[in-house]
Amino acid sequence: MNTSYDDAIMEKMIMAASRILGLDDSTVLQQYGEYFIDFCMEAGYDAILRALGGNLQDMLDNLDYMHYGYLTITYTEMNAPSFQVERRQDGEILLHYYTDRKGYADMVIGQVRGCAKKFFNTEIDMKIVSQRYEEDRSAKREHIVLSIKETVCKRTKGRGTKIKRRLTNETNGTGDARLVALDRWSSIRDAVMDGYVPETFDAVYPEQLLMDSKTFCEILPFHIMFDEELHVKQLGTVVQKYLPAVRFPGARMDFFFHILHPEIPFYIEHIRTSISSQFILETRREKMPSSWGGRPTLILRGQMIWLSQHQCMVFMCSPKVTSLSELEEMNMHLSDIALHDVLRDFVLLNQQRQAEAELSKQLEMKKEELRGMSDALKAMQKKTEKLLETMLPRPVAEQLRDGKKVEAASYDEVTILFSDVVTFTNICSECKPTQVVTMLNEMYMRFDRLTTVHDVYKVETIGDAYMVTGGLPIPTRTHAERVVNMGLAMHLAAANVKSPATGKILQIRVGIHSGPTVAGVVGEKMPRYCLFGDTVNTASRMESHGIPGKVHISMKTYKLIKRRGFVCASRGPTEIKGKGLMNTYFVESSAATDNQLLGLPTDSTADVAQIEEEHLLRMHYTDDNDYCSTQNFTSSVISNGEKMGHQQTPIHGRIRRSIQSKLCTIL
Repeated sequence: MNTSYDDAIMEKMIMAASRILGLDDSTVLQQYGEYFIDFCMEAGYDAILRALGGNLQDMLDNLDYMHYGYLTITYTEMNAPSFQVERRQDGEILLHYYTDRKGYADMVIGQVRGCAKKFFNTEIDMKIVSQRYEEDRSAKREHIVLSIKETVCKRTKGRGTKIKRRLTNETNGTGDARLVALDRWSSIRDAVMDGYVPETFDAVYPEQLLMDSKTFCEILPFHIMFDEELHVKQLGTVVQKYLPAVRFPGARMDFFFHILHPEIPFYIEHIRTSISSQFILETRREKMPSSWGGRPTLILRGQMIWLSQHQCMVFMCSPKVTSLSELEEMNMHLSDIALHDVLRDFVLLNQQRQAEAELSKQLEMKKEELRGMSDALKAMQKKTEKLLETMLPRPVAEQLRDGKKVEAASYDEVTILFSDVVTFTNICSECKPTQVVTMLNEMYMRFDRLTTVHDVYKVETIGDAYMVTGGLPIPTRTHAERVVNMGLAMHLAAANVKSPATGKILQIRVGIHSGPTVAGVVGEKMPRYCLFGDTVNTASRMESHGIPGKVHISMKTYKLIKRRGFVCASRGPTEIKGKGLMNTYFVESSAATDNQLLGLPTDSTADVAQIEEEHLLRMHYTDDNDYCSTQNFTSSVISNGEKMGHQQTPIHGRIRRSIQSKLCTIL
């Protein structure tokens, strides 16, 4: 509600509503105007609108004051319209609507019609009489005249009979109003006998004003009286105090003031035409006393009253100030304002309101700041969770994040892989440390991506040793096939990395063994998910006794992958350190193609190394939320013809969909 919006937005909304509803723009604007009154009532502005007047005419008389006396203070960026009311003898009301915005007269019709229905239970007939552009006005040159006629009035008395309205004033055509004599005793009798007070009353005026001019000027310190030629005839005491030059004979109003509102020329005819409006006059700076300095000029706000007997206009006004700071800027004090003037209370109350508004603004800023900090905290928490999930399996990381204790778990059967770089010691002795780190990072990035392709878990890296396991922390029946496919893919990926010492393709050894193990989180400052048991030792021995470029597996692993699409060659009895003679095997090939092992499209004819390089750049920091539903390029890799037996977990599914999304990008 405190945001200023461009009129172009409203125009687009009206055009859209007209198109969708099949109505013309004027009808939509009128209906929107009626709804706007409902919106104002929901927002708590109905009390202000009701307080403007006891009937529609009185409310319209004070409509201009509501905009300039209240709304422009609350909403400082509002370009408020101006309203003037003209009454006719036949009961018709002409509402003069001045604005800088074109095309909103129908909305005003809807708003007035809504007020009549909601507040006075009255139906009105309202239409545009004329519309013109007035050049002589300083602003708000769009002048629309709206005719208002009351058609049905449903207001009733307490006993249910309709109230018959009686006019207490009538106009003779020249604008003068004279009192119509009424039977006061009849009105009093109705009030006593029927228990209600009539809508009209008769005021009693003294035959002679019992007040001298000195007292009048003191109790009304800010009034100014001037004639048709704009010559000043009478001044309040405080106006004389701050504008002493106005007291001299021949002083003219237009020499000392200019009209801010309504935006009309300073002529008596224009003033009388707009006499129902609130007037705001600003003192010309060059006419202020030299002692005034650079302080803000004096602005007076009030009502113009035409005195037909003296052919003079009196401006009953007060200084336009809204806070104690503004009063202080003009070097004025509350004592300059008459005791009966509500401006005193308004300044003090508004000062309190401004303090509360400033406090509310600061609270809102703090709220926004806290919201920003909360968002930043959530983003940082998300990064921390991702970092934790790179160190630990996701189920384990979730338990730690929830503050739960992670108990060590035993697994009946898992498959463990170890790999190392051939001649790594020579490479370290012949190359710079940074070259070694770069080589390992390039290779491990490829291996890390392959763990995602084959749904296996990377346990750790120590130097050139790379450890992978399948079947934990989430058990799966195809753990051996996954890890063996991972080993074959690692040889293919390592072939794209060159040794910084010789410039030749790197060679690695891969050893795999299957069996029971125990896994758990070790440490607090830098927790690691570690595996324990003889299966780990045996897998390490498979790697250390392996041959470069081969996947060396134990008898246990061979039995698990037998008849699963793998081609294996028996190595025969082999002396294994700490284990004695063991029958081991070399995995020669898999049912999956090289592209499938690397997680690449099977129909791609592009260079594998180039696609692998591009794919790594896209896959290394894959967002788990980036999903795509397309053909599964890795299904044959994961299951090797045993898709129905593969127990896919939600985590595996998310990873697989993320891979598929990136493969679609490459295609």
